[in-house]
Amino acid sequence: MAKKFKIKGKMIVGCQDGEHRILRDGCIVIGGNTIVHVGKSYHDPVDEVIDAGNRLITPGLINTHAHLHQSPLDTSFIEDIGKRQFHLSSLPYLLPARGASMDAAAEEACVDYSMDQLIRTGTTTVMEIGPIGDYVADAVEEAGLRAYIANGYRSARWFTRDCRTVAYEWDEKAGIEKFHHACEFIERIDGRANGRIRGFLSPGQVDTCTEELLRMSRKASDEMQVPLALHTAQSVYEFFEIVKRHGLTPVEWLESINFLGEWCILGHVHYIAGNSWVQFAGDDLSILARNSASVAHDPWVFNREGEAMESFPAYLDAGVNVCLAADSSPQSMINSMRWASVMGKIMIRQTEKSTAADAFNAATLNAAKMLHREDLGRIAPGAKADLLFWDIVSLNMVPLRDPIKNIVFNATHEDLKDVMIDGRWVMQDKRVLTIDEETVCRNLQAAGERSWAAMTPGDWGGDETGDWFTKQAGDEISPHTYRDFEE
Repeated sequence: MAKKFKIKGKMIVGCQDGEHRILRDGCIVIGGNTIVHVGKSYHDPVDEVIDAGNRLITPGLINTHAHLHQSPLDTSFIEDIGKRQFHLSSLPYLLPARGASMDAAAEEACVDYSMDQLIRTGTTTVMEIGPIGDYVADAVEEAGLRAYIANGYRSARWFTRDCRTVAYEWDEKAGIEKFHHACEFIERIDGRANGRIRGFLSPGQVDTCTEELLRMSRKASDEMQVPLALHTAQSVYEFFEIVKRHGLTPVEWLESINFLGEWCILGHVHYIAGNSWVQFAGDDLSILARNSASVAHDPWVFNREGEAMESFPAYLDAGVNVCLAADSSPQSMINSMRWASVMGKIMIRQTEKSTAADAFNAATLNAAKMLHREDLGRIAPGAKADLLFWDIVSLNMVPLRDPIKNIVFNATHEDLKDVMIDGRWVMQDKRVLTIDEETVCRNLQAAGERSWAAMTPGDWGGDETGDWFTKQAGDEISPHTYRDFEE
């Protein structure tokens, strides 16, 4: 019989009638890995009583778009670098350079490091898109996280030969083969680790996939009842590439081929009809809303490159189910909530919208809706015991009047003290119990040094016979902020 324990808390963000509400001086009762009661009191026998003391208890956060196998090595490499030919996007030249220089051990080091960072910053469920799903599944199981994992696939890759234009290299047969492998992967890992590990489908990007591959993906998603993720409208050049091919915006084209649906979550979706960077007529937000498609909004990775969604509150007002994600390093949903809210206000020049509640809902209830999981993103009977415990007397959490505003606008990972996933402690008193933090940090540093050294030197322009990024040294692509000290 599963052990039953009661957690007493001074302040709990519980869920009632489908919305988050504040429960003061209440309790949560957990049986095994599931919440069985939330309320002021509970008088039935339990095996253990835990007094949370000076802790605010919230549901765990759901990170709906991540690339754990590479993104930690974005740090100290993609910042402060942008080219006007690509409208600031790092996709066709910085990221291929980073990816081409990484070995298998570096990808694994990135995953291991990400496990620790996710837990420390409040993610209890993550959606990972990458090529090493089996390794990720093993790491997730050992770390104690909850994860949806996709082995990505696509019909083409983008790159640049001259650092002025984007080129595409097509291999449609390989894309279809990898699609079938992705489906087999889901069947193999789905349900592992007491149900904590599940799979989903993720064709790469809207401009690197054929219509056939996307239609096959939608059909498989419906049949398998798994999420379907696609990078869409993430750059200006991609937007106009789809317009050139089809005479439609990326969102319009996806609707025309019946790709959109309630299992569909589109990554980013910044460059839509009406966006000031593309100046193109249309109503993409209405299309997303009427097709019940969700959006994975990753504010920080774009904001640090000078780009922003126009705008988070406009998507919500249109009825689009917007979820939040970290995408790149740091894998911090605290960061994502803050930047989503603040940049949303800036973009519409209105402080009453893009609220703390909007950001917190996007990181919890909205994401759970997309996953078709009423047992995630909330503290309610029947929900999984995925809980965060915040210190309410810490530097960033006092004075405490409205806990959600404190978390979204003030808190850092230092204020998160304990994390429970699936009824099991994975972090207590700021110590992650399932990971050797010193080792994963040391391994990531070594991976970065190998990667930077593997970028070969060459002239800035490259040539027409090969990829530009294979001819550049890391220091040429991403110069250091300051020169070394001279004796």
